[in-house]
Amino acid sequence: MLSADSKIENQRLESVIEISQEDSAEDNFRILVSHYLAGYDLIRLVSSKGFHAHDRKFFKDVTRQRLIGIEVIEESRNEILLQSLMNYQELPLEKALQNMSRMITSMLEDVMLALRNHDLELAKDIVNRDNEVDRFYLLTVRQLKVAVEDPKLAEKIGIERPRQCLGYRLVTKIIERIGDHVEKIARQIILMDLEVPEKDEVFAMGALAQKVFKDSLKALEDKDIKYSNKVVNLARKFEDYTIMRNEQEAQRCKSEQMASIINSLKRISEYSADIAEMSINMGVEKRRGK
Repeated sequence: MLSADSKIENQRLESVIEISQEDSAEDNFRILVSHYLAGYDLIRLVSSKGFHAHDRKFFKDVTRQRLIGIEVIEESRNEILLQSLMNYQELPLEKALQNMSRMITSMLEDVMLALRNHDLELAKDIVNRDNEVDRFYLLTVRQLKVAVEDPKLAEKIGIERPRQCLGYRLVTKIIERIGDHVEKIARQIILMDLEVPEKDEVFAMGALAQKVFKDSLKALEDKDIKYSNKVVNLARKFEDYTIMRNEQEAQRCKSEQMASIINSLKRISEYSADIAEMSINMGVEKRRGK
């Protein structure tokens, strides 16, 4: 059961969430996330029957682990008060995106290393790292949602025009999905009981996916239309490696997990091309603004 009572007190937007005992902790947390994304500065969790010890611990732990800038500032038997302590100027949109992208770049490099060496511990570490990517993703969504309504905040996080918010919103979602696919590859490696031959084309596919992703980020930063088109065309070469791998039957590692890994690498390349295409659109928008 959710009731939201919004108000601005001292320029702080507050909401109240009634925690339902009938719903799971994760269900209630999803409601909390929606309020975080909506830009509430104070979020009051209320339980009419009082919080059980494990529920209280869950909300305090999951908030710290998955929501950047939110801290517990007060608590009682029936309430937990959360407050956003985020200074947007200390972590503007560009920096948050850079942090998110660097994490995924590192994860993508390591996941191919884990595949090559059948390193299960490294694969497990990559799965855990995706939680950090998700934290920055939620932060960027929160920033962009609030920036649409608050020109002063938009300026603080580096948004010059409200129209930019839509473009960056799409880009952040694409980057988050790329992180999900890297995590999926890591999970497939954990399930594999076969080592992959050194000459398997999957490693060339992985190298291409890494390059396309890195180049797409440069395209996003520079808003260079010609360079962005080169990135899109580079991504299309992934199909060439797929054909080569199919032809090298003797050296091919066959497994359900490998098929899933190749599909994820393909999706990473395609998503990276989408980022490059978005950078073209955003570059044109920037010129129009001038």
